[in-house]
Amino acid sequence: MQHFDIIIIGGGAAGFFTAINAAEFNPNLKIAIFERGKEVLTKVKISGGGRCNVSHAEFIPKELSLNYPRGEKELLGPFHGFMTGDTMEWFEKKGIELKIEDDGRIFPVSDDSQSIINCFLQETERLKIQVFKSHAVQNFQKEEKCWMVKSSKGDFSADKIMLATGSNPKMWNMLKKLGHEIIEPVPSLFTFNIQDARIKDLPGIATEAEVKINSKNVTLESKGPLLITHWGMSGPGILKLSAWGARDLEKLNYQFEILVNWLPGFTSEDILSSLKDLKTKLAKQQVVKNAQFDLPKRLWKNLVIGSGIAEGTTWADLNKNQLQNLSDQLTAAIFKVNGKSTFKEEFVTAGGVNLKEINFKTFESKLHKNLFLAGEVLNIDAITGGFNFQNAWTGGFLAAKAMSED
Repeated sequence: MQHFDIIIIGGGAAGFFTAINAAEFNPNLKIAIFERGKEVLTKVKISGGGRCNVSHAEFIPKELSLNYPRGEKELLGPFHGFMTGDTMEWFEKKGIELKIEDDGRIFPVSDDSQSIINCFLQETERLKIQVFKSHAVQNFQKEEKCWMVKSSKGDFSADKIMLATGSNPKMWNMLKKLGHEIIEPVPSLFTFNIQDARIKDLPGIATEAEVKINSKNVTLESKGPLLITHWGMSGPGILKLSAWGARDLEKLNYQFEILVNWLPGFTSEDILSSLKDLKTKLAKQQVVKNAQFDLPKRLWKNLVIGSGIAEGTTWADLNKNQLQNLSDQLTAAIFKVNGKSTFKEEFVTAGGVNLKEINFKTFESKLHKNLFLAGEVLNIDAITGGFNFQNAWTGGFLAAKAMSED
């Protein structure tokens, strides 16, 4: 039976980052990564539209932690030990040049996730870390001083093991058997399914918006780019709401109403005043053909029609009710959400190992010595924008530091 100092279960971002850092902290360690699939780092490959959104340009630990609906309090300490600036320095020392985009997301200059994957594969080879693909772990248990790991291709043992298996129900079940509490997983990042004439035939249109969820038990709001899709609404503004409301929206069975303000920062009263001015200034022009407030022309047209204003109507023809309706459509349009769609690039779940059972200085289980956990196997998730990867890097680095010590 092959014995390792460290076995890492899960060949994703957290797993590779842990392995590489542990080997750098202590080059004498014998380390292996076990991956159930034929390929490693598959989520890294597709993240950020294939560009790999490595992290986010937020350099104050407290501010960074605010992007985690689950894990905000627990990650504050770890972020003082390893966060965004450390991540950037780490990759740049490995020869991966990074850039910060206008919205704060950090990508490799190559705009290709393969450069991150190649970096990890080269490092594991350089550090003689063994990577076992198609090795599905079927069980792991503590026996005297070491861990026994049973895989689909044989049995192994290790002094320390790390679980970096993401949202894998089988691994959660194994942890349950060891006494860990698993918070039931629900989808976290998803888009809203909306069938509505006002956004029909507008896929691809994106604009800044404020979005609120108003239901009996849920009051949430966010601001950011809203993207109209074939099935409804997406974009950072919507994904933020889906992350913060993950558990509440699941209880509503994804049936609820949202309020969209297409003109962030302005109220219905502000806009009504502007519309009255336009009624005088543009008297002879058709309302539909005269997009205002920098809104996309087709969206403006649909909102005008949605206000009950016929296509040939001129500004001069608008009555008091129509002006009020248009103002409401622009600042407080109500849309009925009927279901969700997975945001495939950044599929994330809320749920996992109860955070009270983890020592966040080392990411070691409080229940079992020499069992470490990092990434989405824990009940930690973030909004979109590189934050979920930062959780993986931080947990992986601090666990690696602890695991490399005797």
